[in-house]
This record gives sequence, structure tokens and C-alpha cells, in this order.
Amino acid sequence: MTEYYSAKEMLAKLVSFDTVSRNSNIPLIEFVESYLNSHGVSSHRVQNSDGTKTNLWASIGPDTDGGVILSGHTDVVPVDGQPWDTNPFEVIEKDGLLYGRGTADMKAFSAIALSLVPEMLKAKMKRPIHLALSYDEEIGCLGAPSMIEDMAPKVKAEAVIVGEPTMMKVVSGHKGALGLTTRVRGFEVHSSLVHTGVSAVHVAAKLVVWHEQKMLENKERTENLPETALFNPPYTTLHCGVIEGGTAHNITAKDCSFSSDFRVLPSENPMEYLEAYRAYTEELEAEMQRIAPSAKIEIEVRGNVPGCRREVDGSAERLVRQITGDNAEHVVSYGTEAGQFQDGGYSTIVCGPGDIAQAHAANEYLSVEQLNAGIDFQRRLIERLAS
Repeated sequence: MTEYYSAKEMLAKLVSFDTVSRNSNIPLIEFVESYLNSHGVSSHRVQNSDGTKTNLWASIGPDTDGGVILSGHTDVVPVDGQPWDTNPFEVIEKDGLLYGRGTADMKAFSAIALSLVPEMLKAKMKRPIHLALSYDEEIGCLGAPSMIEDMAPKVKAEAVIVGEPTMMKVVSGHKGALGLTTRVRGFEVHSSLVHTGVSAVHVAAKLVVWHEQKMLENKERTENLPETALFNPPYTTLHCGVIEGGTAHNITAKDCSFSSDFRVLPSENPMEYLEAYRAYTEELEAEMQRIAPSAKIEIEVRGNVPGCRREVDGSAERLVRQITGDNAEHVVSYGTEAGQFQDGGYSTIVCGPGDIAQAHAANEYLSVEQLNAGIDFQRRLIERLAS
């Protein structure tokens, strides 16, 4: 039986799947597969290594080059400990707002596209629309690269539109993100003999201070440059979010670990920051091992998401500006999968309904006005591909 949903109904359906990144997204993907199949649209899975999560992409329209990829991630962030007033996995409409986890970030963009599949087919488009749904964007854009690799030889698109919430503004640049976990192994002694031990906590503290010092250097170096002025803040930031270590106040800590992220300007190379950080850890490690040869520092790279670089006469930017009429310059400091699509050879832009201020928040919502703006945008895209 052919299935039909309004954009609001499709959003409610997608939100009803608890796709917090720690969970599988396959139930949602199975629903999308069934829905697309009911319209005669085949789709392709690109699974993770253990088959617990999967990307999905599908093509609607003729098998020709020059189409458009609409990209959205299926996972959402946790709701644990947040003071929600409603069930976060049910869309509740109140005073023109649609509450629910993922309404803004970013199931609405994909819900609109899926609800418009019947209109895409009816329009007899001359160039196709490709839907690209990924997993694990929220924990480091882990899923998209394998999907892009699978699509690239088969899908020669004019543009990729990543539908993260931009209030339907055309975002042509964003920072990259490098996520690290640093683990320090010290040497335990009684704190009265601290000079004979190695405190993992003290060493970790030096590394955390390095983050702050590097960020202050960046601020002085780039905050007044014209090419960084649109970013908020206009420099690469380094931040430590979680730290834990030690066993007692009178024992030099054997272990300490902390997580950090670098939000890197798209004009800069995150690997240069990592190399500088590694060089400093090697200096400290040498000092530690002069006291205790077993002491060490390990750095785990949890994720490395490239920034979105402004393209010179990019076809994606040109297309979306023509549809939206937005000719202003916009950049954001949060990360998306846009840079990964650019690395895959695609011209890419970020543009979608909703306000990033609602992303990850308790009582996350999308306004009905923004939902309608997203519908209008995608309908005009269909008309353009049919003309």
C-alpha cells in the first residue's frame, strides 16, 4: 500500500524513533525503506562494521548527472537529566511550536524531503534528488564518510544541501572539530613524598592549561582578521569538557583522563594543532619518565570533522541563493557533515529549517513557520529540477 504523510506527520514519525546515538537507528531506517518502497523508490544501506547502525541513500527521478543531494543525520543527542515538559520522543504542537527531540536538529529537513517524495515523482524532474541519511553525526560525524564513499562513483550531483538548522539562511562556512581524549598514567606515592612520584592530575592540569594558552594565542592572532570576522568567536577554540582522576587527597594520582575539543577555523589545519599538542605531551612525558619510567601520556582521536570551506563560485551556494534569495554571508561555529561531502568531491552548502539555539536543549522545538519555510524551499527546488 502506498503511504502518504504530511511534513508534520512525517516529522512526528521520525521523532518517535529513539535514535539517541547510543542506540541503533535501524528501526527508523527500516521505516524509511518501507515508505520509499511503497512509492517504488529503491534505497541503499551502508552499514557500520557490526551492522548495528546504517546510513541510507536513495535517488528519486531520472538516472542522470546534475541532481541535488539532500543530507540529514538520523541520530539525536540524549535527553537524560534534562527537564522536559513533554515526552521528548513525541511531537507536541503548542502555540505554533513543535516540541520534540530532533525537531530542530535535524529530523525536520529529512521529514520534509520524505513527505515530498510523491511530489518529486509527480513532477517528472529532469534531474534527480538524492536523499542521504547518516548515523552518528552527533558523536563525530562517524557515519557519513562511508556513505559518501559509496555514493561518489554513482551520484554526480550539482550540489549537496546539508539541512542543519540555519533558519533557512545560506551558510557557506563552518569550523572543523577535532575531538580528543587524553589519558595520563602517573606513579603513586604518599603525598608527603610527592617529589618521588608522578601525579597524573598535576600533569593533566598542565595539559589543560596548554589548551587555554593556545586559545588565547589564537584570539590575539586572528580575532581582528577580515577573513575570520564572521565567525563567533573569530578564532580557533580549545576546550576541555570532562576530567576525572585520582583516588585520595594524600596519594599522587596514578591516572587522570580528560576530553577536549578543538573548534578549528576552516582556513586552518586541525592536524597542526594535534602535532603541537603531541609535541608538548612528549616534553612532559620525558620529564615524567625521569622519575617513573612507566609513566606515560596517551592521546586518542575520537573524531576529526573537517570544516566547511567557502567555495569560489560554488554551484551549491549559487543554487541555494537563487532559491532562497538570501545573498548575505553566513558562517557558523558548529560542525556538520558538509566538509566531508566537500572532501568527497561535492559542492556543498548548509541550509535548513530551525534555530541552532534549540539544538540539544530541553524542550527542543521547531516553529511551524520554519517547517513551512523548509517545505516551500524544497518545493521550489523540485520545480527547478523539473524545469
